[in-house]
Amino acid sequence: MKVWIEVLPETLNTRIPMKTKTSKNSRTPVKGKRKTAAAYWLVKQEPETYSWSDFVSDDKTDWTGVRNYQARNNLREMKTGERVLFYHSGKDKAVVGLAEVVKSAYPDPTSDDEQWVAVDLKPIKALKNPVPLAAIRYDKRLSQLPLIRQSQLSVMSLTKDEFDILVATGEGKSRKK
Repeated sequence: MKVWIEVLPETLNTRIPMKTKTSKNSRTPVKGKRKTAAAYWLVKQEPETYSWSDFVSDDKTDWTGVRNYQARNNLREMKTGERVLFYHSGKDKAVVGLAEVVKSAYPDPTSDDEQWVAVDLKPIKALKNPVPLAAIRYDKRLSQLPLIRQSQLSVMSLTKDEFDILVATGEGKSRKK
């Protein structure tokens, strides 16, 4: 596949061919290593505002109020039945529980702008041991985790391996490094 880039210096109009990667089964360019069609997610919340215990008490919540475009796009990708890790940001900074998407994206009722969406989540279980950010940073297998690379992002996709490593660590089980 060739992509043409136009270079427009003042008097020059040249088209330069450029090679791009394509996925094996399609002709569409591959933008990077991470797939956006993930079945595993991580959501961040400050425990002072809405903690894991609040979430468990409510038994279900609508994940509203997200006003970051990338996080919004991730919410749009979430499908019913997909697994979600619940992360305490703020002072705790740890993955604390496992949840599930029970309703995929719908218009966010806290916004008058229809571009913003929400999803419904329900808690499944708390991890036996919270997985602190320091341990996540230390594990080289998690070096590409958006939590580390884009620390301000509140809703992010995870690979199956990242998800499994975090859950195993939280359950006190070791996985091969």
